[in-house]
Amino acid sequence: QVQLVESGGGLVQPGGSLRLSCAASGSIFSITAKGWYRQAPGKPRQLVAVFTLGGSTNYADSVKGRFTISRDNAKNTVHLQMNSLKPEDTAVYYCKFGINGMDYWGKGTLVTVSS
Repeated sequence: QVQLVESGGGLVQPGGSLRLSCAASGSIFSITAKGWYRQAPGKPRQLVAVFTLGGSTNYADSVKGRFTISRDNAKNTVHLQMNSLKPEDTAVYYCKFGINGMDYWGKGTLVTVSS
């Protein structure tokens, strides 16, 4: 069985920073950290930051220059450093991994940006 555990969400003021983490564990034979997505209230889930097959990164235009994705393959973790947060970044953030040939999603961590 595979588990993804996200952490680091919370309430932050505009202009602040948060660092999200997601760790995979369980019966893992092959794993690839794929990226982060988010879903704001009343909106579909959207890409935030992902790793390409070649190992480079892609970001949503709305977060370029503010968010940075990274991964630690040895620890099966993926991180999202979020700086200069804006109220429109408020959403539930989900990590995504490819594990044993299947896609797995975290349960989500809520990020609220408000004064």
